[in-house]
Amino acid sequence: MSFDYDLFVIGGGSGGVRAARISAGYGARVALAEESRMGGTCVIRGCVPKKLMVYASSAPEAAADSRGYGWLDAEAGDFSWPAFRPKLDEELDRLERAYSAGLEAAGVTIHKQRARLRGPHEVELAGGEVFTAKHILIAAGGRPYLPDLPGAELGMISDDLFLMKRLPTRALVVGGGFIACEFAGILNGLGVPTVQVYRGDKVLRGFDSGLRDLMTEQIAESGVSLRLNASPEKLEADGERIRVSMNDGTTEYYDAVMFATGRVPYTQGLGLEEAGVKTGKWGEILVDEWSQTNIPSIFAVGDVTDRINLTPVAIREGHAFADTVFGNKPDKLDHSLVASAVYTRPHEAATIGMTEDEAELRGDVLIFETRFRPTRSMFAGSDARVMMKLVVDRQSDRVLGCHIFGPDAGEMIQLAAIAVTMGATKRDFDRTVAVHPTMAEELVTLRQPARVIDAVKDRAIGA
Repeated sequence: MSFDYDLFVIGGGSGGVRAARISAGYGARVALAEESRMGGTCVIRGCVPKKLMVYASSAPEAAADSRGYGWLDAEAGDFSWPAFRPKLDEELDRLERAYSAGLEAAGVTIHKQRARLRGPHEVELAGGEVFTAKHILIAAGGRPYLPDLPGAELGMISDDLFLMKRLPTRALVVGGGFIACEFAGILNGLGVPTVQVYRGDKVLRGFDSGLRDLMTEQIAESGVSLRLNASPEKLEADGERIRVSMNDGTTEYYDAVMFATGRVPYTQGLGLEEAGVKTGKWGEILVDEWSQTNIPSIFAVGDVTDRINLTPVAIREGHAFADTVFGNKPDKLDHSLVASAVYTRPHEAATIGMTEDEAELRGDVLIFETRFRPTRSMFAGSDARVMMKLVVDRQSDRVLGCHIFGPDAGEMIQLAAIAVTMGATKRDFDRTVAVHPTMAEELVTLRQPARVIDAVKDRAIGA
């Protein structure tokens, strides 16, 4: 049977673009359809613009620190959103052009339309054209969703923050995960009085308990008004403001309400049911370890599968797919060890591997931990504390997890992740000569365990 393409990719985000480009490099005839802007969530409305806004929001702290170092006249000044927003747009436009140019240079045919499945080997564009393909890869990503409560449509999602014409005078951020913590800090750093409300007792559910404690404290101390064990019940328009009724009976007014309460796979209208592709409870496409669905010719990578919703994971999944299907180099991603970071201010949270909470359930684990005031901020007069933690298997000495809370923790975890992924032991860390003076040297100078988690479940013994 002849096909129009060897591969048709639905979605022009990081995972889809990588899969298309690498497959084309192997000689495959490839087409890609993207209904919005090339680059997807990360490049256009996620990681990249968010990180630039983090940099912008860090100026007040940098100015405060500089005064501690003798710069008596140092001031951050007033932030101008009208000056920042055009520069942000220009950068995103540049990145989008680079993504498109990379695909075109590889010989990929780009269709700037939404696409849906018509069958195991057929794809239909929004304009009505139908193409056949030997293989189809779905990389449509995910979308933030609004909670099911009255007036939720008055709120924003994270995508909307990059499109604001002006900054709000008072904002509410709802949620306690990555996005909520980051954007509450961004808005606060840009001079917007910000309230963050979360239904749990501390933020970053699923992270190591030490990181959660420190992040919860930092948010409250950074100027964000953090309200825990609370959530909105109803939003109502009141002129240009939004009246928010909380579950504790209080009513508050905001200019903007941002919901950061989760993301769902963007699978509606993709024709999955018609093609016979199985999905899960939240619409996620069910795949095996090779990113293959129950239909042999159809694959899926990235957030649409709801495995680990991180851009580097989608990229690696897309690359592994191309190597396997077109490169004659079978490859699959190990999802058990994936590093991540939360870009908050002034300290970030970064992690890879087993948390202490998981270690308590597993048992027979050593916990090495240190907390201290880093020289840079301590000299400037800050009481902010850093945490470094290693989770070590008591029998094999292998480092099972690494958790860091501190300035540039994301940069540190990337290098630590190499060692953890390679299976480094605590002995390997110990025999590594420290770089001094640095914060990261603490990772290789931890000698005595702070806690020993015995083989008996949930029994912790102080060492």
